[in-house]
Amino acid sequence: MHGDTDLHALLTPEEMAGADRAAMAAGHDGVGLMEAAGLAVARAVQARWQRGSVVVLCGPGNNGGDGFVIARHLAAAGWPVTVALLGERTALRSDAAHHAALWQGDVVVLAPAVLDGVAGVVDALFGAGLSRDLAGAARATVEALAASGLPVCAVDVPSGIDGDSGQIRGAAARADFTVTFFRKKPGHLLLPGRQFCGELIVADIGIPASVLTQVPPRAHENDPALWLARFPWPRVDGHKYARGHALVVGGAVMTGAARLSASAAARVGAGLVTVAAPQSAWQVYASALTSIMVQPLAHAGALDEVLADARKNAIAIGPGAGVSAQTRRHVLAALGTGRAVVLDADAITTFAGQGDTLFEAIHGPCVMTPHEGEFGRLFPGSGSKTQRARAAAAQSGAVVLLKGPDTVIAAPDGRVVINTNAPPDLATGGSGDVLTGMITGLLAQGMTAFDAAACAAWLHGAAAHAFGPGLIAEDIPAQLPAVFRALRGQGESMPG
Repeated sequence: MHGDTDLHALLTPEEMAGADRAAMAAGHDGVGLMEAAGLAVARAVQARWQRGSVVVLCGPGNNGGDGFVIARHLAAAGWPVTVALLGERTALRSDAAHHAALWQGDVVVLAPAVLDGVAGVVDALFGAGLSRDLAGAARATVEALAASGLPVCAVDVPSGIDGDSGQIRGAAARADFTVTFFRKKPGHLLLPGRQFCGELIVADIGIPASVLTQVPPRAHENDPALWLARFPWPRVDGHKYARGHALVVGGAVMTGAARLSASAAARVGAGLVTVAAPQSAWQVYASALTSIMVQPLAHAGALDEVLADARKNAIAIGPGAGVSAQTRRHVLAALGTGRAVVLDADAITTFAGQGDTLFEAIHGPCVMTPHEGEFGRLFPGSGSKTQRARAAAAQSGAVVLLKGPDTVIAAPDGRVVINTNAPPDLATGGSGDVLTGMITGLLAQGMTAFDAAACAAWLHGAAAHAFGPGLIAEDIPAQLPAVFRALRGQGESMPG
């Protein structure tokens, strides 16, 4: 990923420290970078708040150094400013000590009482690199800030939010807006961190994008720039057989799930879509689907006969399938073809506690789309959402799409995308089945597993936004044409 994709790169705190070092090695001194960072925050504060008394909470590291710069610029603009410092001023080091020495105003000891009587708070206690839970005066002050209702500007991340995982380290206060530098961090996008950041502003402080060649990001925020150049737009010389044939394996009882997947696969552009359905439910499927073919499974081994047609090049199993030995056989039969396979819901749960059997069967392109409960049945363990998804992808050999408001998509080679455009309206029955179908339809058209998963997740969120409140799963595919029209407008990113 390069070029426009660099704008969507996410840097862990460790990677951001590497970017800082690379920038300084290229001639950008730390004092100047800190000056630029503090000035960017001061300008953001002035643009959003009416002039009033502000307390700047400064920590003992570089985030606190930024705070001294912010205080100096706000005071120069006529704002009444107090600096509250955690620790001793003499303990500050390097660039932070330099900027603290430029501050001519008073410095008071950090404590909850510093919040009394002020109109706004700049939180420059700890940045994205916080490595332990808040304690002592820092925790007490942050807890008081959370309870105060005061307007808050956070520097880099709200203090107490882990910049890598988005988790709360002891305590955190919600910010009205957060100013970070150069690139976003995963913790800005992962829950609960995302809920604490408020408006997120990424300030350019002079670090050149070229440092990303020395600190290559392994994670990105999902955006069409990542995959639009490879999107399978219909070709003038194309035909339905060239656009792939998606196969959705349906269940006998919960027939709506597979029908949603099949409709989504068709709407996202698969040339042909077939539902393979148990004989007992064939009539239900056939009467409800028109442009989608329905093939009956008359006996236990019938899916093998359907799979013998190699033109069916992308297979979805799981929605409405049921947790059973038959679902297990179907999954192994589909994976045995080496074709693209999407596994969701019951196709995942049926291998609970027996993940190795599933993983050993994965040889071709495969996407698994678990929610947290399903994920835990195959991949017990701890860590941030990105760490867990990345480890699961490496272990299984599949692209893992770990669902949620902060869906994480991980590839076996370590690449990660965090999807952020899903509105709360998507929390409705069947929306996951639609996502499964969309991924399958894109795979049928030749997208790679990672591209198909990232593209489908973004389209899924965009379609839900296009519909708005009152969304049910059936509405999502119907919104895709409008989303596609908007994507076509991004002409410079389109394939030539």
